[in-house]
Amino acid sequence: MKVVILAGGFGTRLTEETQVRPKPMVEIGGRPILWHIMKHYAYYGFNEFVITLGYKGEIIKQYFIDYAVLQTDMTVDLKTGTVNVHQSKSEDWKVHLIDTGLNTMTGGRIKRVAPYLQGEKFMVTYGDGVSNINLHALLEFHNTHKCLGTVSAVRPPARFGSLLINDDNRVSEFKEKSPARAGWINGGFFVFESQFLDYLKDDTSILESDALEQLAIDKQLTAYKHEDFWQCMDTVRDMRYLESLWNERQAAWKVWEE
Repeated sequence: MKVVILAGGFGTRLTEETQVRPKPMVEIGGRPILWHIMKHYAYYGFNEFVITLGYKGEIIKQYFIDYAVLQTDMTVDLKTGTVNVHQSKSEDWKVHLIDTGLNTMTGGRIKRVAPYLQGEKFMVTYGDGVSNINLHALLEFHNTHKCLGTVSAVRPPARFGSLLINDDNRVSEFKEKSPARAGWINGGFFVFESQFLDYLKDDTSILESDALEQLAIDKQLTAYKHEDFWQCMDTVRDMRYLESLWNERQAAWKVWEE
């Protein structure tokens, strides 16, 4: 199955970083968050990616060109200009880097890469969020429920600690930044049947407010509940939090081995 990664947005809530690079290229532990997401999918055997480019997409293209070269042993004959590749240490990934327009909406970006999906079932995720979601279980859930789409549902991380207070004003329970219990939110990590593309009209189609809302109305959207780690990277605070988890070897999304 191919994995579509939405990587074309402006990242306006992270302007401190995105003035010079697209948000998926913001680094965690010395690697772009996009690389972390791809490593997660590849761990479960999904290693063909369609990356929808937009804002500063050339930086993502150059990263993968350089990455392929830098992970390879080679001999360069400077006189003749020939390059002999001996051994590649790079990941076994196939990466389609597709320019989907600067101002195209999320749904429109998926619509634009439809020719690369070849009428098959496919996965979609955002280029700015990490999780330890079991992708095999997600796919099995989708196949069992036989709907056109499945969305991963997650508990939003609480920004502050929560208190349970008794009638006498004593604190009976204190939980520091536990997942919010108010409800479920869209965590990305989608699975779609090819017919889902019919819900996307053109560049103005928004995945969430257009296609997914209509899919829900048509009773063709199921939710896979993920109770464990999930974190998006919307702000500098989020970025620093993920960086601290990585540095402290507490990165729950790192399901792969080095």
